[in-house]
Amino acid sequence: MTRRFHDRYEAGRALAPELARVVRDRDALVLALPRGGVPVAYEVARALDWPLDVMVVRKVGLPGQPELAMGAVASGGARVANEDVLALLKDPHAVFEQVAARELEEVSRRELLYRGDRPKLSVAGRTCVVIDDGVATGATMEAAVLALRSLGAARIVAAAPVAASSARERLQRSADAVVCVSEPTWFQSVGQWYEDFEQTEDAEVERLLSASRHPVGREGTPC
Repeated sequence: MTRRFHDRYEAGRALAPELARVVRDRDALVLALPRGGVPVAYEVARALDWPLDVMVVRKVGLPGQPELAMGAVASGGARVANEDVLALLKDPHAVFEQVAARELEEVSRRELLYRGDRPKLSVAGRTCVVIDDGVATGATMEAAVLALRSLGAARIVAAAPVAASSARERLQRSADAVVCVSEPTWFQSVGQWYEDFEQTEDAEVERLLSASRHPVGREGTPC
């Protein structure tokens, strides 16, 4: 099926029933990938009455070639290494740890910004639904899935309103389930499947996370 969405909120409302058919755990935890995944995840959490939180993921780039990932770090202090890339280095452990430490500082900064005084993210033994506004390559979502696995999550579902077929296939190798509303044959970018794809600002992320703790009712999105 191929469809375009007006905005991330509509996309989240479309994703919710698809997830309801796959995830039966009434205490599933929705983890949004900020920033774009937060409005989508907010609508899912609200529709299915699941708790909402964020999971910050940062790529650990190779020095001098930052686009080449040695691995990733994420909320909860999780580290995921790309052994194929690390094998190219003379001292892979030291290089990885040096860059990972810097990226973990950024993870902590963003967590403080988005989560404030919320308790430390705890996923051990839980069903976790990781949500982004779209999946083009699957690299960031895969890093989140692997990080959750290392943190002891019981079941991990990767979800997005729209995903490239190749990305879905990639995620099926790491997640327990992959859920999407639209899987276009021709996929150039996530933004092409939205009429309104304005950048999600930090203030909006904070507002939605706050609203998820203090529900405002079922009609419309929070002001």
